[in-house]
Amino acid sequence: MEIDSLREAFDRVVEKRTLSSTKVQEAIDQIVNEVMQAISKIQMMNTDSMDSCDHSYILAELKAKLNEVAPLNQLEGCQKELNVALSKYLKLLEKSFNPDISKAYRNVDFETSTINNIIANHFYRQGLFDLGDSFVHECGESDRSYLKSSFQEMYGILEAMQARNLEPALSWAAKNHDQLLQNSSMLELKLHSLQFVEILTNKGSKDEALQYARTHLGPFAFMHEAEIPRLMACLIWDRLDQSPYAEFVSSTQWEKLSEELIHQFCSILGQSSDSPLNVALSAGFQGLPTLLKLTMVMAAKKQEWQAMKQLPVPIDIGPEFQYHSVFVCPVLREQSSDENPPMLMPCGHAVSKQSIMKLSKSSSRTFKCPYCPSEAVASECKQLRF
Repeated sequence: MEIDSLREAFDRVVEKRTLSSTKVQEAIDQIVNEVMQAISKIQMMNTDSMDSCDHSYILAELKAKLNEVAPLNQLEGCQKELNVALSKYLKLLEKSFNPDISKAYRNVDFETSTINNIIANHFYRQGLFDLGDSFVHECGESDRSYLKSSFQEMYGILEAMQARNLEPALSWAAKNHDQLLQNSSMLELKLHSLQFVEILTNKGSKDEALQYARTHLGPFAFMHEAEIPRLMACLIWDRLDQSPYAEFVSSTQWEKLSEELIHQFCSILGQSSDSPLNVALSAGFQGLPTLLKLTMVMAAKKQEWQAMKQLPVPIDIGPEFQYHSVFVCPVLREQSSDENPPMLMPCGHAVSKQSIMKLSKSSSRTFKCPYCPSEAVASECKQLRF
């Protein structure tokens, strides 16, 4: 990706600058050393018996040594290399960060209110409630229902957890017990486990901790036979931080639990754990250089890319932005689409619908699988949905 080329060019500039700086410092030190030696010679001589010829001799000797050192000649080469690297980096910046990104813009009809809703909910999701309220007020859509109250509840729980108070989180988990089970989440058990450890370590009361375990951890014993005994073993240790179960008192437990609570809270709300606006902007930032290069190539060929249903080049935006499987027909080597979906043949191999139509001569005859000796007819093939 172009960002890697920029990083490499930047690293070269830094390397050349470091080398140039080192050379400059060495030259300065050498000059200072020669001057200091000349001064020492003058000071050591008897000034009474010293005449102007002696002064001239020492200064002439200093001049000769400085000419021999030739600091400008030493610095010229490394400075030239630095200037070349810097020039290439600036050109690469201009090429990669084209200010006219509108060339990669595709005309899409969308509702302004929908975009406003996404932006406002992004602010609320980040906990910027005052900023979200100001945006909603200024865009004139204050009557719309946003997720402000839900995210206020979430941040209230997180603030309480930062203060080592698990009561709001436990209350929320109990209220959403069924949804957490449907998500196969162990969040409620983890919260009760952490509360059990807090009682055991901070209050130092094993009886109270045992009673809490019987009341709140007991219902989870049947489904979580491995976790409960490990928690109960904590009761026999006076110093958990020096026991085999030190992980239970690690500060990372609170951080991991906070992250999981955010994930489950958003899931129950029907929202992704990451802000859709942040994901869209991040993915767009990574794909923008390729799109800009594509527009330049298409413009040179006098072709219009905006009318294309599928881009002629792949855009690598990283696995973190891939949310569904992509099927590429092994016969036509084209990505599937709504008009050309993947099809499963009776033998278990999959090709695109267009491949089946070509192999079967538009469904008029039996055809052979491209990958095995099995034969099939188009009517026996079923559409695949990933």
